Amino acid sequence: MNKKLALFAALPALALGLAACSGAADASAPSASPKPTATAAAGFELNTIGADERIARAGLKVLPAEGTAEHYHAHLDVFFNGKPVTVPADIGVAEGPDGKPTGISPLHTHDTSGIVHVEAATAGQAYTLGQLLTEWGILDGQDATTAGTSRGTLDGWGAYVDGAKYGGPLADLRINAHDEIVLYFGSAPEKVPDSFAFPAGA
Repeated sequence: MNKKLALFAALPALALGLAACSGAADASAPSASPKPTATAAAGFELNTIGADERIARAGLKVLPAEGTAEHYHAHLDVFFNGKPVTVPADIGVAEGPDGKPTGISPLHTHDTSGIVHVEAATAGQAYTLGQLLTEWGILDGQDATTAGTSRGTLDGWGAYVDGAKYGGPLADLRINAHDEIVLYFGSAPEKVPDSFAFPAGA
């Protein structure tokens, strides 16, 4: 069962979250940017164990349901030495020991489309790339020794936002509605995506 659907089945309170995001992020919608289809290097997979701890390290709370006070989407493309890396589904989804979802961060993914969801219970909070990467596990140091992935640090990484080079600290890059964020390690992709065709209503 899809983890998002399992989360709703396991937590009746999430009915509001389903209504909030229903149809807003259809992964089948066409994209204006190259959609990563395969992991370029081992070590970028999402480890679902300890998600609640990574959410806390990101300075966020595990919510019982997707929030409705703030709701928007951005898109993230990741490249490692010019090759696309899949952004995993279920970043920011906490699970119990039985593998069943127990809650969700206000900053999360539902699928591998690269669409990043902000669905918060309170409005006005800033969300950053560093928080998302911490939830993913790339910045938590958990797998920092994995060969070739530079996990645990942003040394050697760069970013573009809507086609413009980002010059600030990557962890502080703010995620805004409809941003097209490109995170890359080593050389930038030959063609840097500068926009994303979000589904209608997203």
